[in-house]
Amino acid sequence: MSTHIETSRPVLPMTENTKQARPATPAASGSPEAVGTRPLRGPTRVAIVGAGFIADFHFEILRETPDVEIVCVCDSNLERARSAAQRHGVPKAVASLEEVAQLGVQVAHVLVPPALHVAVAGELLRLGVGVFAEKPLALSTEEACQLAELAAEGGIPLGVNQNSVFHPAFAALLQRVQAGEIGRVEHVQITLSVPLRQLDAGDFSHWMFRSPRNIVFEQAPHPFAQLHALIGRVREADTSLLSTRELQPGQPFHERWLISARAERGTAEVYLAFGQPFTRSTIQVLGSDGSLEVDLWNNLLCGEEKTIWLDFWNSFLAGWRRGKSQKRWARTTLKDYLAFTLGVGPRRDAFFAGMEGSIRAFHAALHEGRPLPVDGATGTAILEWCEAVTEGVAGDPVREPELPEPGPARPGEIALLGGTGFIGRRTIARLLAEDRPVTCIVRRAHSLPVQITEAAADGRLRLVRGSLEDREGMAAAVAGAETVVQLATGNGPTWEAVERSMVQGSVDLAEACLAAGVKRYVYVSSTASLYLGEDAGREVGDEVGVDPRPEARSLYARGKIAAERALEALRDERGLPLVVVRPAVVLGPGSPLQHSGLGLWVRDNHCVGWGPGDNPLPVVFVDDVAEALVRVVAHEGAELDGKALNLAADVPLTARQIVDEL
Repeated sequence: MSTHIETSRPVLPMTENTKQARPATPAASGSPEAVGTRPLRGPTRVAIVGAGFIADFHFEILRETPDVEIVCVCDSNLERARSAAQRHGVPKAVASLEEVAQLGVQVAHVLVPPALHVAVAGELLRLGVGVFAEKPLALSTEEACQLAELAAEGGIPLGVNQNSVFHPAFAALLQRVQAGEIGRVEHVQITLSVPLRQLDAGDFSHWMFRSPRNIVFEQAPHPFAQLHALIGRVREADTSLLSTRELQPGQPFHERWLISARAERGTAEVYLAFGQPFTRSTIQVLGSDGSLEVDLWNNLLCGEEKTIWLDFWNSFLAGWRRGKSQKRWARTTLKDYLAFTLGVGPRRDAFFAGMEGSIRAFHAALHEGRPLPVDGATGTAILEWCEAVTEGVAGDPVREPELPEPGPARPGEIALLGGTGFIGRRTIARLLAEDRPVTCIVRRAHSLPVQITEAAADGRLRLVRGSLEDREGMAAAVAGAETVVQLATGNGPTWEAVERSMVQGSVDLAEACLAAGVKRYVYVSSTASLYLGEDAGREVGDEVGVDPRPEARSLYARGKIAAERALEALRDERGLPLVVVRPAVVLGPGSPLQHSGLGLWVRDNHCVGWGPGDNPLPVVFVDDVAEALVRVVAHEGAELDGKALNLAADVPLTARQIVDEL
């Protein structure tokens, strides 16, 4: 498929506000003229809008950025905003953009999912608040232009976090290109071949899987921003889809793309591959007088120029100089890593350095009244690349289906939270096979397993929307249920996040069960919560308690320990009808080979192990866990009340044996 783009028109109306000199920064190379700003006096008052994973990087960098004051955290989930504010020492947490404006915020970092960028950024601009948005600025050039026009009309800054152009090795490459080291740029070759954690986990609900084109808007703005910096705006693109697979019926995913393109100042070839077992991210720039190559994944840069020497000596010099350059970059990367790890230097890995460079460049330009490094016009031009590449790509967006009305709970209703997961799907299948009334509580309707949607369509399964963070939703979901099975993990990257989701979420669900008169609350924990510090090789019975020193354990184990203790307190104090079930290392079709219960995997093909790996492990087959949960649910006596049951198979397999067999 070929796409021709007319680029003679300006991205923004050429008003007096937009007729500024182009900034001498990486992303502005070849871009339309940027919106200027007036110098700011005093610290820039900043808000973080969206308290998800990427927000932690913004907090860490902004804390060390001169002339910046973080005023508040805004998230539609106020509890999440409060947790982030407390964790990062921010004075205010709010749930609405109006409150952000009322606090006198000058710039908001917009870190919400891409599909919400336009709505959130547009509302902030209308409220008079400047925006620094995560990429992509929007999901279409039309919407991006509208945002840029809003910013221009109000004289309000609009920037985009295209951190890839501030990647240390790429920034050095771009500087050498702009210095004329390799002459005129003729052609650029880019390879981006990366794994995707969500694909490995079978989680197809992420935004990037909801339309065949979304993966490009999620992943490719990084290389396209670099392309734009090197050769300008796209004029023509031809895309070939090299391989496609169906994630679920009606949900195609294009794994590998090959793009040939012509731009303002050169041509390009781009190979995109997603969900790949080997990571490769490289850029080769071919010029009239030489070439430069950057390995973005390993942060390496080397090049070759014309020389005056005969071929034999020129070939020797080319190899010698490449090796010397790569050794220098490799030593710097190792030195930075060791300094940070030992606590004697700042964090300088390539991803963090790119984020830091982008954020600091934006705020420095804002404070000094210089044009922004990546403004709305440049962000729009990068989106032109995304649109040109995906033009004509087949496949309709996967729309979130309307959940059927669940109706009232039936006699003996069993409600499962986490029923779409690895263990949950099998548990629901067994319960339905026994004609038991089942309610599956889901966070979202996107990409539900086929067996779930089919059972909901024919009325065997009730679907109710809810999550551990939604107290009201949980209360409505368990109303009328006789038994509740809590399989949802609620993990997180920090203890605060784990405590909020895994621990407090489980307590809130238990409170809802008490209020609803649920007869049995089954909490699925893990043998990771147990205290196993005494005699090695002894048999561990159900009477062994949780580890008395949780602070020394992993976040996951620590969270399970804290959740068990909190639920046991509710059992003792308020009569919570609690049964704890602790599966061991769960294996079966669909479980990843790189299971942390087997050892530390430094690569998908290299397990370091926890020790020599020759001790028998507590493992259990996933279908046996599902059967055990069904038996717990079906048991009518009082013998299980207040009990904790460990689930493990009696097979003396070591980690080495399991890895070898798999």
